[in-house]
Amino acid sequence: MACGRTLWGLVLCCILAGPSARALEDDHEVCSADFDYKNALDKAILFFEGQRSGKLPAGQRVKWRGDSALSDGKPDNVNLIGGYYDAGDNVKFGWPMAFTVSLLSWATVEYQEDISSINRLGYLRTAIRWGADFILHSHTSPTTLYTQVGDGDKDHQCWERPEDMDTYRTLYKITSSSPGTEAAAEAAAALSAASIVFKVVEPKYSARLLNQSKSLFKFADNYRGSYTGSCPFYCSYSGYQDELLWAGTWLYKASGDTSYLNYVSSNEGWSQAVSEFSWDNKFAGAQTLLAKEFFGGKKNLGKFKSDADSFICALMPGSSSSQFHITPGGLLFTRDSSNLQYVTSASMVLLIYSKILNRAHISGVQCGSEHFSTSQVRAFAKSQVDYILGNNPKNMSYMVGFGRKYPLQIHHRGASIPSIKAHPDKVGCNAGYSTWYSSTKPNPNTHVGAIVGGPNSNDEFNDQRSDYSHSEPTTYMNAAMVGAVAALLGESKAEDCLQLVDTNRTSRVFDDV
Repeated sequence: MACGRTLWGLVLCCILAGPSARALEDDHEVCSADFDYKNALDKAILFFEGQRSGKLPAGQRVKWRGDSALSDGKPDNVNLIGGYYDAGDNVKFGWPMAFTVSLLSWATVEYQEDISSINRLGYLRTAIRWGADFILHSHTSPTTLYTQVGDGDKDHQCWERPEDMDTYRTLYKITSSSPGTEAAAEAAAALSAASIVFKVVEPKYSARLLNQSKSLFKFADNYRGSYTGSCPFYCSYSGYQDELLWAGTWLYKASGDTSYLNYVSSNEGWSQAVSEFSWDNKFAGAQTLLAKEFFGGKKNLGKFKSDADSFICALMPGSSSSQFHITPGGLLFTRDSSNLQYVTSASMVLLIYSKILNRAHISGVQCGSEHFSTSQVRAFAKSQVDYILGNNPKNMSYMVGFGRKYPLQIHHRGASIPSIKAHPDKVGCNAGYSTWYSSTKPNPNTHVGAIVGGPNSNDEFNDQRSDYSHSEPTTYMNAAMVGAVAALLGESKAEDCLQLVDTNRTSRVFDDV
């Protein structure tokens, strides 16, 4: 019988046909992908320059973009210029933007030397600062945080470049009388994590970030209320305890103030075993950070370490507590709406946790009767990154501009309409829809580095601009990819391949029991 080239094609083949020379050949094919992670990281970081709002700097490398939204905040006489458009639309959503900054900062903290070794640390710091500065401007008083610029419903009725926007830039904010703990706590986490990034190179800026982070955390904790300001686009489903733990943990790491660690440990009851790390649910991130503290001697944090283990067990194929569908091509599948956001974030956490375990001289994670070594955890995460970069049934990279084949019609206003520099005439709201959104031609601008939503549960992908669930990029999806790819710089490919094959042979045996 013909076995698939992909990881899970190999597993299925071996279950049905038993060990064979062909299976061994497929083992080799699983490991045959040879991706340039340096190039992938470079492109993943470059993506953020294409998402910039505001006055673009002289060193802007994405040349098809221009200045945009230079009056943001004017109705309330505040400066809300800058920041990022979070996806393919022209709205600035503060909550996912802050999560993006948190992820980029975490990647920098974990892999600074690796990123610096390929001369990309400066670009990454710039990407972090572009978002962090917006958060600073948004926090206009101790109990006020602007959380959104632009009306999502009205914006989505138009298809126009950011440079041509003529929809009213509605402002949304949270206050003591109208709180949004998730958004305020995530902003606190972002600024405290960013303060670590800049602590040595820009100490005054770092101190400012940390001070504002403390203020935001106090606001989030003292005026508790679940955030609903961005609904129906970004609504809280997991509650705000995860963001408070996440923010408190980052504040401890940034400040060394044990009061934040005491806050986290005294609220360990909030922590719960989860199978998702996302803009809405931060438990796995906080648990991973606190597990590192546990291994560093803070044994009162054992609950968080146990929950971090549970997250790994929920993801690993062959685990008795695995909670995910795996596509025939080997991709973790959470839900059919920008699924790659969950893949990139899970991969980032798996890689960081395996690093933590290695440094603590812990052999791996026990999941029921199955033991997964740190190398197996790392190898599985690597397989997810490699899937995104092209080792999949369609032999397609889901990172725009990477590899020979990638999406050409991504759901993105700026990329789908000719650059304002090449086509200076205004493209109005309806004209954008009729002429450019409905076009079946490739986008005129290649949004290099953009990770799209990805394939469906059967590894199928239709490169269509209208299919936003699968073809739209987001900043937080790319931010997690930065962390995942940075972890793979300079790795020993041969060792990881052997571990990946071994992982799936183990999973195959377990499945047969």
